[in-house]
Amino acid sequence: MNHAPDMNHGPVGSNHAPVGVVIATRNRAPSLARTLRHLLDLPERPQVLVADNASTDGTRDLLARDFPQVRVLSLPSNRGALARTHGVRALDTPYVAFSDDDSWWAPGALSRAARLFDAHPRLGLLSAHTLVGPAAGPDPLNDMLATSPLGPAADLPGTQVLGFLACASVVRRSAYLDAGGFHPLLFFGGEETLLAYDLAARGWGVTHCPDVVAHHHPAPSPRTGRPATVRRNALLTAWLRRPLPYALARTRDLAAEARHDPHARHALRQTLVRLPAALRARRPLPPHVERAAGSLDAADIGAPV
Repeated sequence: MNHAPDMNHGPVGSNHAPVGVVIATRNRAPSLARTLRHLLDLPERPQVLVADNASTDGTRDLLARDFPQVRVLSLPSNRGALARTHGVRALDTPYVAFSDDDSWWAPGALSRAARLFDAHPRLGLLSAHTLVGPAAGPDPLNDMLATSPLGPAADLPGTQVLGFLACASVVRRSAYLDAGGFHPLLFFGGEETLLAYDLAARGWGVTHCPDVVAHHHPAPSPRTGRPATVRRNALLTAWLRRPLPYALARTRDLAAEARHDPHARHALRQTLVRLPAALRARRPLPPHVERAAGSLDAADIGAPV
């Protein structure tokens, strides 16, 4: 039986700020509380929706007790990045910013993003400048995106890209839903590139705009299994959207690494399990988007890790 998400506080209205915030979370109540305090202090007063991936650590009790003004979408199971799509559907603000439970937006950033979307009707997704940790050092991904070989477009702000960091991105709600949102096959980990491809394939602009700023405070300990998941999703993305020779070559590369690298071995096994579903959902990119993706391959600009 399919269970519909439980929206604890009803649908979110659009009678406030033009940018709403969606947070996907699971079992990280203390970090989520810190993020919510930052978001609720923003001068824009955005509507905030937490899409809870079936947490078991008291997250929902915390939200009801300490953050009654926050909307909660209670999902019956862990749906990974798809939780963001449930959140976007529940909002009706024209623009939606994503935060994770360890990230938030700088004061004024959401207002700046809204102005950019208002001024550029083709803009589908905006990637922000990310500052990391208490020292607010720049994420290395910032420079990679800012120097993208795709360059600017006359009808878009910033620099065109085909990658971004999900917790530092803002989307046009209609564009996100038009592209289908984050793909359920990838779950979590390097899921951004596929969404960027799908937005571009539908004609939407995807750009990096460094004057919009997000803060990211990831836990210092490494995330178990993350390297294998990111490699798996990069290969699945190739099978879902890139030319067959490219996907085959990337598969051979991973198989060669798997002989001596346990992360690659795990990634390959996970990919092969999901490959039939990827082939059923395969939809090659339009030629102009494939050319853009190829130019990024040549520049070695990959997905965020």
